[in-house]
Amino acid sequence: MRLRCAVLDDFQRAATEFADWSPLADRVEVVPYDTHFADEDALAAALADADIVVTLRERVPFPASLIARLPRLKLLIASGMRNSVIDYAAAEAHGVTVCGTASSSTPPVELTWALLLGLARGIVEESNALRTKGPWQSTVGADLHGRRLGLLGLGKIGGRVAQVGLAFGMEVSAWSQNLTRERADEVGVRLAGSKEELLAESDFVSVHLALGDRTRGLLGPADLALLKPTAYLINTSRAAIVDQDALLAALHEGRIAGAGVDVFDTEPLPADHPMRTAPRLLATPHLGYVSRANYATYYGQAVENIEAYLAGAPVRRLP
Repeated sequence: MRLRCAVLDDFQRAATEFADWSPLADRVEVVPYDTHFADEDALAAALADADIVVTLRERVPFPASLIARLPRLKLLIASGMRNSVIDYAAAEAHGVTVCGTASSSTPPVELTWALLLGLARGIVEESNALRTKGPWQSTVGADLHGRRLGLLGLGKIGGRVAQVGLAFGMEVSAWSQNLTRERADEVGVRLAGSKEELLAESDFVSVHLALGDRTRGLLGPADLALLKPTAYLINTSRAAIVDQDALLAALHEGRIAGAGVDVFDTEPLPADHPMRTAPRLLATPHLGYVSRANYATYYGQAVENIEAYLAGAPVRRLP
């Protein structure tokens, strides 16, 4: 009897399109799910007979309570080599091997600039107007050259976003709790004296921090109030870094020029979520990692992980 491999949140049925599962055909049955299971009961029911689960990014938590309800589960594969929503101790206690895959930082860098440029030049509004016989030239673009780009975080993604900003002729500054002058000098950007200074001086602010105890709620109402009324905020990192109610209030009240958001407090976003109708918002459904190359890596290495596990020598083990 073949093992059953459930692939979660495979909205585009990408798992079988971007990877060759044929080496496992006689041993593993691949079962993709193109809908999201919103609660633990539904997830436990769907995965009751799964021996292997492939989960996408950090959207689906695997706490001890869920792992205990999946007696057949032996191998859990997460895309990326870091996953904060898996209880590794519970997995080990129940004999579940956890493995990851590589993940490229290039797609989120590119999406950050797609959102920033889309906001700055009114791309969505102008395209919609043109296609619906609306006004000709209804917006005035915000310039990038000579403007200040403020980066919260200057790691792998933030550093590459900075390089693009410099290529546009922007003044780039960065801040994070651990950022050193040496790192800022290495990238060629200015180290902001404080978070507050960066927010108050920037024309565009982009978030590139990992979510943790120190960054959760890092941008609250008082922080967003420091932004210029002509400033734009971009978040392709994690929703919880920015107070969502405060962001909605700033958008509705016109206290900032706009926001580009790819991450949300609940995903997929409920149909009646206020982010769907917020003004001055350019939003995408968490596309930061969604690219052909990344999918080929995620699912191609998932196949490799399963082959290695079945051979008795698991690879890319987490944590």
